[in-house]
Amino acid sequence: MAITTVPETPRKPGRPPSPYSARPQRTSLGRKVRDNLTGHAFLIGAVLCFVVFSWYPMVRGIVMSFQRTRRGETTWVGWDNYSRILADPSFWPAWQNTLYFTLLALVLGYAVPFFVAVLLNEFRHAKGYLRILVYLPVMLPPASALYLFKFYAYDPSEAGLFNAILKALHLPTSQWMQSPEMTMPAMVLASTWMNMGGAVLIYLASLQNIPGELYEAAELDGAGIWKRIRHVTIPQTRLILALLAMIQIVATMQLFIEPLILANGAGAEDSATSVAYLIYQHGFFQNDLNGAAALGVLMLVVLAGFSAAYLRLSAKQD
Repeated sequence: MAITTVPETPRKPGRPPSPYSARPQRTSLGRKVRDNLTGHAFLIGAVLCFVVFSWYPMVRGIVMSFQRTRRGETTWVGWDNYSRILADPSFWPAWQNTLYFTLLALVLGYAVPFFVAVLLNEFRHAKGYLRILVYLPVMLPPASALYLFKFYAYDPSEAGLFNAILKALHLPTSQWMQSPEMTMPAMVLASTWMNMGGAVLIYLASLQNIPGELYEAAELDGAGIWKRIRHVTIPQTRLILALLAMIQIVATMQLFIEPLILANGAGAEDSATSVAYLIYQHGFFQNDLNGAAALGVLMLVVLAGFSAAYLRLSAKQD
């Protein structure tokens, strides 16, 4: 009996893998690419904004400080602008006023927010309301707040708020912004009221991270509130205190809007002229943009030196 064999069906050449099997891998790869592109797009946008609005003006100001522009022609003059700025009779008084304002702000504007935060942290009720009340001045436009002080609180007549309080306490009234001696303290008081809300909230967040066991142990040892602040609160918030001190010094060294509004710029006997206002005066009143740039570079060097010293001291303490 003959055995019949069924001929083998010839094998077809290998088929390419199904597109459905590769789709998940391709989708995952595409998602990663899209996510990275989105992240890089946001990063590039932030870097471009930083370059255009921060680095370019800074570099341009440094270049302008070594140039002189007259009737559209720019020439390289080297250190002449710096020599001319140093010979300006308002240069050293402006630096003295700025440093005086910074020191007063450290005494008043730096200490007051910390103790207000400690006081608010002790309250058990109405915490949210009190925080809103303290932060409310920060929500006001700075110009509006300063005009409020200028025409209502610092009115030199007896109708002014502060003079009315002093009269009610049988104390001598003051001329406030019209007095060279009271100009800086009055500006520090207004600046502290306007800006302390943000610092108070930062201090409150730091205070709430202090373990309660430390306060309980201090109370068991018989420590009063001042000893608890000195031996528990301040050591535990040392880093925040140091950071806000540096931020406040850098901010107060750029004093500008307070003398511009409260003292109409220079103030009585140039008692309110600051370095930032002197830059504004050179650039927009004297049409001396190169001198203003030179003065701005000097301020940049001073603030950069202070920041570098702060970082070096912080690194040693750590």
